[in-house]
Amino acid sequence: MTDFALQPRPAPPDPEDGRPTGATAGPVSGDAPGLVTLAPGACRGPQARPARRLALDWGPPLLLYGVACALQLGLLALLRQPGSPELGRVLLGWDARLFLDVAQHGYPAPGAPRDLSGAWLGSNLAFFPVFPAAIRLVHLATGASFGDAALAVSRVAGAVAVVLLYRLFGRLYDRRTGLFMVLLTVAQPMAVVLGMGYSEAVFLACAVGALLAAHRERWPAAAAWGVLAGLTRPSGLAVGAAVALAAWLTIHQRKPWVRPLVAALVACSATPGYLLWVGLRTGRADGWFRIQQAGWGTALDWGAHSWDYVTDQLTGGTGWVDVSIALLVLAALGGSLLALLWRPWPPLALYGLLVTALAIGQSDYSSCKPRLLVPALLFLLPGAVALARARGRVAWPVAGAALLAGSWYGAYLLGVWQSVI
Repeated sequence: MTDFALQPRPAPPDPEDGRPTGATAGPVSGDAPGLVTLAPGACRGPQARPARRLALDWGPPLLLYGVACALQLGLLALLRQPGSPELGRVLLGWDARLFLDVAQHGYPAPGAPRDLSGAWLGSNLAFFPVFPAAIRLVHLATGASFGDAALAVSRVAGAVAVVLLYRLFGRLYDRRTGLFMVLLTVAQPMAVVLGMGYSEAVFLACAVGALLAAHRERWPAAAAWGVLAGLTRPSGLAVGAAVALAAWLTIHQRKPWVRPLVAALVACSATPGYLLWVGLRTGRADGWFRIQQAGWGTALDWGAHSWDYVTDQLTGGTGWVDVSIALLVLAALGGSLLALLWRPWPPLALYGLLVTALAIGQSDYSSCKPRLLVPALLFLLPGAVALARARGRVAWPVAGAALLAGSWYGAYLLGVWQSVI
């Protein structure tokens, strides 16, 4: 089993930690003790190494991301039905309209959103503030429309996310695994959402940024990324928990504890802080949860609704999209459990499990499940490691087929099926 273990390798020395890359400590000769010999080419100038590192860290993931974006948009245009909304409106449909409403007009005045009978109503208070704030900033800075600003924010955030993914899994495993992790992330059946007016791309970038910073023990950065993630989506709770676990592991190794502890507390406070703010604004401590239930039928039910949906579709489903969604939910669960068998880095495992549990453990539109699972990552790990260890003539065709199939699936759901995602 050890040949196939998914355990992360020890973190490589970080070039930013102060040790010159290519330097070997030790005497050059007997009469020159303590000198340092440099690898050939180490003195070609201070700008050569940073430029090369930038190309290695940014080039491969951004190339894959660009290919995925082009493929997704091309298939969306190809599958667009006569008389259906234009491409821009499709990418800004459903919940994107509520994000745009927050960006343009802000949140509603204080008070509980109720109808004339006193029953609670849905409200854009259900949507966390970081993504709408970024949309508004881009709109003010560039003069672009709010819709174009939303799509730009998502695309840029997606680019940041894949670069950080590549670096994180390059540290945990190797660059090849990192590259296939990026590919599988953008090849997911609903990865098209990373280019829509939704908050998944921003959340993914913040979550991976927090995990990478925690793995490098850069605690102020981990706290900052954790706060941004916690104010982007309710699954920011998973990011805070992962940062807290990474901090505990660091403290357990008898390292300085103040910065890790502060980072954990700060990262864990963001999502509860927003929920408290909504509670104060609506006059009810559970105001955010009531809004979610009233507007979208979303409540934590420990997976009962998901279980009923999956069993119903697999025993008597007649629509292939509904059956495929049930299979995707099972694949996410199975992939997560498979990854756990080989003990990945504990904060990554905790993050992935919590995001998966929050997606599957609540009652909402079942068609939203593949989208909510996009940032979970953990269930993709076995596939990324397997592809990284396979021969290139096998790995790349398989990965390419996965990218084509996932891009087609997302384009079909948006352009043909046109149900809520």
